Amino acid sequence: MPLQIKYGVSTWLWTSPFRTESIQELFPKIAAMGYDAIEIAIEDPSLIDAGAVKKALEQFGLQAIVCGAFGPSRDLTHEDPAVHENCFRYIESCLDLCVAWNTGFFAGPMYSAVGKARMISPEKRKAEWDLAVKNLRIVCEMAADRNLQIALEPLNRFESDLINNIGDVMRLIKDIDHPAAKILLDGFHMNIEEPDIERAIIAAGDQLIHLQVSENYRGAPGTGQTRWDAYKRGLETINYKGVVSIESFTPENKELAGAVCIWRPLAESQDEFAVQGISFLKSWAN
Repeated sequence: MPLQIKYGVSTWLWTSPFRTESIQELFPKIAAMGYDAIEIAIEDPSLIDAGAVKKALEQFGLQAIVCGAFGPSRDLTHEDPAVHENCFRYIESCLDLCVAWNTGFFAGPMYSAVGKARMISPEKRKAEWDLAVKNLRIVCEMAADRNLQIALEPLNRFESDLINNIGDVMRLIKDIDHPAAKILLDGFHMNIEEPDIERAIIAAGDQLIHLQVSENYRGAPGTGQTRWDAYKRGLETINYKGVVSIESFTPENKELAGAVCIWRPLAESQDEFAVQGISFLKSWAN
C-alpha cells in the first residue's frame, strides 16, 4: 500500500544562508521538480521578508517547513543565561515565521549547540540536561501561544553529546512534559545511531511529525546503503502522513560544507541530486 506522504527538500541543498532573494532561484525549480514542500533553513531571520516568502509559497503551491540552525550563540545548555536569551529571541523569530507561513511546527536540534560533543562528568551532563528541559519547556510555551509545536531532532554522537537516538529524545520529551514537544527524525543520524531504524520509527509513533532523509553518506536517496524497506515498514506501522524531506548540503558554501564535513560534491549537480532524490522517493513510497 502506498505511503500517504508529501515530499520536501531543504534549501540547504542549494544555498546558505537562505534569504529573500533565494526565492527566485529555488521556488520555481523545486515546484517544477514535483516537490510538495520546501524546508526553509533559517540561519538569520533578518535576511527574510516573511510576506514575500508567503506570496511565493502560494504562487508555486509549496508548503513550508521551518528548521533552525543552532550554533554556540544559540545554546540552551550554556552556563550563561544571556546565551539562552539570545536563543529564545531567535526561536521567537522562527516561530513567528511559522505563523506567517501557516507551518504547524518549528524543527531542529534546539536543545544544545550543534558540534557540542565532549566527554564530561555525569554531574555536568545532568546539569546540562536539566537546563535543556527547563528551557525547552519555555520554548514549548512560546510555541503553544502560537498554536504551534516543536520537533526535536536527535543528532549523531559526533555532533552532540546530549540527544543521539530515539531513546534520548523520548526521555527528553517525557521530562519536558508539554504537549507541544514532538519529534523530528533524520535518517543520516539514525543510520549512525539506531540499531534498528524500523523500531526507532515505531517507538516515535504519533510523536513523529517530520522526517528528513538522505543516504548514509548524505547523498541522494537511492544511491547508497540505506535500508529503505525498514523506513517504509516503520512509517506504515505508525500511519505517518507528514512530509519526508531530503536534507543535504551544498559544497559551494565553504563554511556550511566545513560544518557538516562535506569535502566533495555528492552529485553531478545539486539540481541532479534533487531530481534523482524525488524520483527514488516516489518509487519507494509506492
